Amino acid sequence: MGDRAHDNESHEYHAVPTIRRMSTESHRQAWQDMIARQLLGRGIRDKRVLDVMRTVPRHVFVPAHMRAKSYDDAPLAIGEGQTISQPYMVALMSEMLELKGSERVLEVGTGSGYQAAILGLLAREVVSIERHESLARKAQATLKLLGIMNVEVRVDDGTLGAPDRAPFDGIIVTAGGPHVPDSLVDQLAVGGRLICPVGPREGQRIVRVRRTEQGIIEEEGIRCAFVPLIGEEGW
Repeated sequence: MGDRAHDNESHEYHAVPTIRRMSTESHRQAWQDMIARQLLGRGIRDKRVLDVMRTVPRHVFVPAHMRAKSYDDAPLAIGEGQTISQPYMVALMSEMLELKGSERVLEVGTGSGYQAAILGLLAREVVSIERHESLARKAQATLKLLGIMNVEVRVDDGTLGAPDRAPFDGIIVTAGGPHVPDSLVDQLAVGGRLICPVGPREGQRIVRVRRTEQGIIEEEGIRCAFVPLIGEEGW
């Protein structure tokens, strides 16, 4: 996976932006335990990522009947056969993007909007693409509720990216595909990073792609299991 970023500091943003506060009292202990055990306990060290994970309430993105499990060490079903990712995986993939705060980021697979919210506080602007209109609407509403206004949610085939907004400094794919979509690599800026689960439907590995002046560099990371990446350049 390569070296992880350590305590990244932005030259433009030195604090996590303020978001609208939601009621957290009933979830406070589970939330704190998530940070301590699932993130710090597994080696997440990027200070900005940790601050944002302490700021964005995961329970707001979880269906009401499952909110008691909001900070469990597991993905949770959100409808349409999709899930909200395990907190550790959200933090790890965010850390692997090495964001400083001034970037434009593309997310493929909005789902609940939780990862988009994390990215919205780590980057300057985010384009997030979801193929299920019902999930896209819910995610957009939740982001608005929290006051996160720098995330644009689109309904489209995410495997084709958003060429009208390219190039992107960071691209994150929250579904597992047979390979990294060429369209997404083409939309990556020089110096940018792309994070994508790659492998068979039953299980994948996290792959990080870097675009350099000399070409493309790929690094393979940990094993994972995501929902299938559906689209022209997916399954």
